[in-house]
Amino acid sequence: MKEDKLFSEPKEITDFNFGEETAEVFDNMLERSIPLYREQQRMTGEIANEFAVDGSNIYDLGCSTGITLKTLCDAVEKDVKFIGVDNSEAMLEKARDNFRKLGVTRDCQFVYGDLNEGASIENASVVVLNLTLQFVRPLYRDLLISNIYQGLKPNGCLILIEKVLGNDSLFNRQFIKFYYDMKKRNGYSEMEIAQKREALENVLIPYRVDENIALLKKNHFEHVDIFFKWYNFCGFIGVK
Repeated sequence: MKEDKLFSEPKEITDFNFGEETAEVFDNMLERSIPLYREQQRMTGEIANEFAVDGSNIYDLGCSTGITLKTLCDAVEKDVKFIGVDNSEAMLEKARDNFRKLGVTRDCQFVYGDLNEGASIENASVVVLNLTLQFVRPLYRDLLISNIYQGLKPNGCLILIEKVLGNDSLFNRQFIKFYYDMKKRNGYSEMEIAQKREALENVLIPYRVDENIALLKKNHFEHVDIFFKWYNFCGFIGVK
Protein backbone atom coordinates (compact mmCIF):
# COMPACT_ATOMS: atom_id res chain seq x y z
CA MET A 1 0.00 0.00 0.00
CA LYS A 2 1.64 3.24 -1.15
CA GLU A 3 1.77 5.97 1.50
CA ASP A 4 -0.29 9.11 0.97
CA LYS A 5 2.05 12.07 0.58
CA LEU A 6 -0.09 14.13 -1.81
CA PHE A 7 -0.02 17.20 0.40
CA SER A 8 3.29 16.64 2.23
CA GLU A 9 5.07 19.51 0.44
CA PRO A 10 3.94 23.14 0.01
CA LYS A 11 2.20 23.61 -3.33
CA GLU A 12 -0.37 25.64 -5.19
CA ILE A 13 -3.71 24.17 -4.18
CA THR A 14 -6.27 23.22 -6.83
CA ASP A 15 -9.55 21.35 -6.41
CA PHE A 16 -9.14 17.80 -5.14
CA ASN A 17 -9.55 15.16 -7.85
CA PHE A 18 -9.65 11.38 -8.11
CA GLY A 19 -7.10 10.99 -10.90
CA GLU A 20 -4.13 8.66 -11.23
CA GLU A 21 -2.01 10.32 -8.53
CA THR A 22 -4.80 10.00 -5.98
CA ALA A 23 -5.68 6.44 -7.05
CA GLU A 24 -2.12 5.31 -6.29
CA VAL A 25 -2.36 6.30 -2.61
CA PHE A 26 -6.12 6.19 -2.04
CA ASP A 27 -6.22 3.02 0.06
CA ASN A 28 -3.67 4.46 2.50
CA MET A 29 -5.53 7.78 2.51
CA LEU A 30 -8.75 6.04 3.58
CA GLU A 31 -7.04 4.02 6.32
CA ARG A 32 -5.53 7.17 7.83
CA SER A 33 -8.33 9.67 7.15
CA ILE A 34 -11.57 7.81 7.91
CA PRO A 35 -12.39 7.04 11.55
CA LEU A 36 -12.94 3.36 12.34
CA TYR A 37 -12.73 2.65 8.62
CA ARG A 38 -12.37 -1.12 8.94
CA GLU A 39 -15.32 -1.31 11.34
CA GLN A 40 -17.42 0.75 8.92
CA GLN A 41 -16.48 -1.73 6.20
CA ARG A 42 -17.37 -4.70 8.40
CA MET A 43 -20.75 -3.17 9.28
CA THR A 44 -21.46 -2.42 5.61
CA GLY A 45 -20.82 -6.05 4.68
CA GLU A 46 -22.91 -7.30 7.59
CA ILE A 47 -25.89 -5.13 6.69
CA ALA A 48 -25.60 -5.94 2.98
CA ASN A 49 -25.67 -9.66 3.70
CA GLU A 50 -28.94 -9.25 5.59
CA PHE A 51 -30.68 -7.49 2.68
CA ALA A 52 -29.08 -9.24 -0.31
CA VAL A 53 -31.43 -11.39 -2.38
CA ASP A 54 -30.47 -14.26 -4.69
CA GLY A 55 -30.48 -13.22 -8.34
CA SER A 56 -30.24 -9.50 -7.60
CA ASN A 57 -27.56 -6.84 -8.11
CA ILE A 58 -25.47 -5.08 -5.47
CA TYR A 59 -24.09 -1.66 -6.41
CA ASP A 60 -21.19 0.30 -4.95
CA LEU A 61 -21.58 3.84 -6.31
CA GLY A 62 -18.30 5.74 -6.19
CA CYS A 63 -16.40 2.46 -5.84
CA SER A 64 -12.90 4.03 -6.16
CA THR A 65 -10.25 1.27 -5.86
CA GLY A 66 -12.79 -1.43 -5.01
CA ILE A 67 -12.23 -1.77 -1.25
CA THR A 68 -15.93 -1.68 -0.36
CA LEU A 69 -16.91 -3.92 -3.26
CA LYS A 70 -14.32 -6.47 -2.07
CA THR A 71 -15.84 -6.23 1.43
CA LEU A 72 -19.27 -6.92 -0.08
CA CYS A 73 -17.94 -9.86 -2.11
CA ASP A 74 -16.50 -11.41 1.06
CA ALA A 75 -19.52 -10.73 3.27
CA VAL A 76 -22.53 -11.46 1.05
CA GLU A 77 -23.41 -15.14 0.91
CA LYS A 78 -26.20 -14.87 -1.67
CA ASP A 79 -25.90 -15.48 -5.44
CA VAL A 80 -25.69 -11.87 -6.61
CA LYS A 81 -23.89 -9.71 -9.15
CA PHE A 82 -21.62 -6.93 -7.86
CA ILE A 83 -21.36 -3.68 -9.81
CA GLY A 84 -18.88 -0.92 -9.03
CA VAL A 85 -19.48 2.52 -10.56
CA ASP A 86 -17.04 5.44 -10.61
CA ASN A 87 -16.36 8.54 -12.72
CA SER A 88 -12.57 8.17 -12.50
CA GLU A 89 -11.02 5.87 -15.08
CA ALA A 90 -7.84 5.78 -12.96
CA MET A 91 -9.84 4.49 -9.97
CA LEU A 92 -11.67 1.92 -12.10
CA GLU A 93 -8.43 0.60 -13.55
CA LYS A 94 -6.92 0.37 -10.07
CA ALA A 95 -10.01 -1.51 -8.86
CA ARG A 96 -9.85 -3.98 -11.75
CA ASP A 97 -6.15 -4.53 -11.11
CA ASN A 98 -6.74 -5.04 -7.38
CA PHE A 99 -9.44 -7.64 -8.06
CA ARG A 100 -7.16 -9.48 -10.51
CA LYS A 101 -4.34 -9.56 -7.97
CA LEU A 102 -6.68 -10.71 -5.19
CA GLY A 103 -8.10 -13.46 -7.39
CA VAL A 104 -11.72 -12.43 -6.84
CA THR A 105 -13.99 -15.02 -8.46
CA ARG A 106 -17.41 -13.51 -7.70
CA ASP A 107 -19.49 -12.04 -10.56
CA CYS A 108 -18.19 -8.45 -10.57
CA GLN A 109 -17.95 -5.62 -13.04
CA PHE A 110 -16.64 -2.07 -12.88
CA VAL A 111 -18.33 0.56 -15.03
CA TYR A 112 -17.91 4.27 -15.66
CA GLY A 113 -20.68 6.56 -14.45
CA ASP A 114 -21.00 10.22 -13.47
CA LEU A 115 -23.32 10.32 -10.47
CA ASN A 116 -24.04 14.00 -11.11
CA GLU A 117 -26.08 12.68 -14.04
CA GLY A 118 -27.93 10.14 -11.90
CA ALA A 119 -27.42 6.39 -11.98
CA SER A 120 -28.82 3.42 -13.84
CA ILE A 121 -29.89 1.02 -11.07
CA GLU A 122 -31.67 -2.22 -11.92
CA ASN A 123 -32.84 -5.23 -9.88
CA ALA A 124 -30.88 -4.06 -6.82
CA SER A 125 -31.23 -5.50 -3.34
CA VAL A 126 -28.41 -3.33 -1.92
CA VAL A 127 -26.89 -0.02 -2.99
CA VAL A 128 -23.89 1.49 -1.19
CA LEU A 129 -22.82 5.14 -1.22
CA ASN A 130 -19.70 5.10 0.93
CA LEU A 131 -18.36 8.65 1.32
CA THR A 132 -19.65 9.37 -2.18
CA LEU A 133 -22.83 11.46 -1.99
CA GLN A 134 -20.84 14.32 -0.44
CA PHE A 135 -18.99 14.67 -3.77
CA VAL A 136 -22.20 14.86 -5.82
CA ARG A 137 -23.29 18.45 -6.38
CA PRO A 138 -26.26 19.22 -4.07
CA LEU A 139 -28.39 20.16 -7.09
CA TYR A 140 -28.19 16.57 -8.35
CA ARG A 141 -28.51 14.57 -5.13
CA ASP A 142 -32.30 14.29 -5.32
CA LEU A 143 -32.07 12.72 -8.79
CA LEU A 144 -29.46 10.21 -7.67
CA ILE A 145 -31.36 9.12 -4.55
CA SER A 146 -34.56 8.89 -6.61
CA ASN A 147 -32.79 6.70 -9.21
CA ILE A 148 -31.54 4.43 -6.42
CA TYR A 149 -35.00 4.11 -4.88
CA GLN A 150 -36.60 3.31 -8.23
CA GLY A 151 -33.96 0.65 -8.99
CA LEU A 152 -34.22 -1.10 -5.63
CA LYS A 153 -36.35 -4.18 -5.17
CA PRO A 154 -39.03 -4.07 -2.44
CA ASN A 155 -37.26 -4.27 0.95
CA GLY A 156 -33.98 -3.35 -0.73
CA CYS A 157 -31.63 -1.08 1.19
CA LEU A 158 -29.41 1.92 0.65
CA ILE A 159 -26.30 2.11 2.85
CA LEU A 160 -25.11 5.72 3.00
CA ILE A 161 -21.94 6.79 4.83
CA GLU A 162 -21.08 10.48 4.84
CA LYS A 163 -18.99 13.16 6.43
CA VAL A 164 -21.58 15.38 8.12
CA LEU A 165 -21.99 18.83 9.63
CA GLY A 166 -23.11 19.28 13.21
CA ASN A 167 -26.48 20.91 13.81
CA ASP A 168 -24.91 23.11 16.48
CA SER A 169 -21.97 25.34 15.53
CA LEU A 170 -20.22 24.70 18.86
CA PHE A 171 -20.24 20.94 18.39
CA ASN A 172 -19.42 21.29 14.70
CA ARG A 173 -16.16 23.09 15.53
CA GLN A 174 -15.32 20.58 18.26
CA PHE A 175 -16.01 17.56 16.07
CA ILE A 176 -13.84 18.94 13.27
CA LYS A 177 -11.02 19.53 15.78
CA PHE A 178 -11.33 15.95 17.05
CA TYR A 179 -11.24 14.72 13.45
CA TYR A 180 -8.05 16.64 12.68
CA ASP A 181 -6.54 15.34 15.92
CA MET A 182 -7.23 11.81 14.65
CA LYS A 183 -5.47 12.60 11.37
CA LYS A 184 -2.45 13.89 13.29
CA ARG A 185 -2.37 10.65 15.30
CA ASN A 186 -2.27 8.83 11.98
CA GLY A 187 0.80 10.73 10.83
CA TYR A 188 -0.54 13.71 8.89
CA SER A 189 1.12 17.07 9.52
CA GLU A 190 -0.65 20.37 10.12
CA MET A 191 0.36 21.43 6.60
CA GLU A 192 -1.03 18.26 5.00
CA ILE A 193 -4.32 18.68 6.84
CA ALA A 194 -4.60 22.37 5.91
CA GLN A 195 -3.71 21.85 2.24
CA LYS A 196 -6.11 18.96 1.81
CA ARG A 197 -8.88 20.92 3.55
CA GLU A 198 -8.35 23.75 1.04
CA ALA A 199 -8.35 21.33 -1.91
CA LEU A 200 -11.65 19.79 -0.76
CA GLU A 201 -13.38 23.08 0.03
CA ASN A 202 -15.33 23.37 -3.25
CA VAL A 203 -15.51 19.63 -3.93
CA LEU A 204 -16.76 17.92 -0.77
CA ILE A 205 -20.04 19.52 0.37
CA PRO A 206 -21.45 17.79 3.47
CA TYR A 207 -25.01 17.90 4.75
CA ARG A 208 -26.18 17.86 8.34
CA VAL A 209 -27.46 14.57 9.76
CA ASP A 210 -31.09 15.74 9.57
CA GLU A 211 -30.62 16.91 5.96
CA ASN A 212 -29.39 13.46 4.90
CA ILE A 213 -32.34 11.78 6.64
CA ALA A 214 -34.76 14.25 5.04
CA LEU A 215 -33.25 13.53 1.62
CA LEU A 216 -33.92 9.81 2.00
CA LYS A 217 -37.45 10.29 3.32
CA LYS A 218 -38.26 12.83 0.61
CA ASN A 219 -37.38 10.15 -1.94
CA HIS A 220 -39.78 7.64 -0.37
CA PHE A 221 -37.48 5.52 1.81
CA GLU A 222 -39.99 4.39 4.42
CA HIS A 223 -37.53 3.09 7.03
CA VAL A 224 -34.50 5.29 7.79
CA ASP A 225 -32.06 5.05 10.68
CA ILE A 226 -28.47 5.72 11.75
CA PHE A 227 -26.22 2.67 12.19
CA PHE A 228 -22.90 4.44 12.78
CA LYS A 229 -21.82 7.80 14.23
CA TRP A 230 -18.35 9.15 15.02
CA TYR A 231 -18.23 12.91 15.60
CA ASN A 232 -18.58 14.29 12.04
CA PHE A 233 -19.04 10.95 10.24
CA CYS A 234 -22.34 9.11 10.02
CA GLY A 235 -23.76 5.94 8.50
CA PHE A 236 -27.43 5.84 7.45
CA ILE A 237 -29.61 3.00 6.23
CA GLY A 238 -32.77 3.43 4.18
CA VAL A 239 -35.09 0.58 3.23
CA LYS A 240 -37.64 0.63 0.43
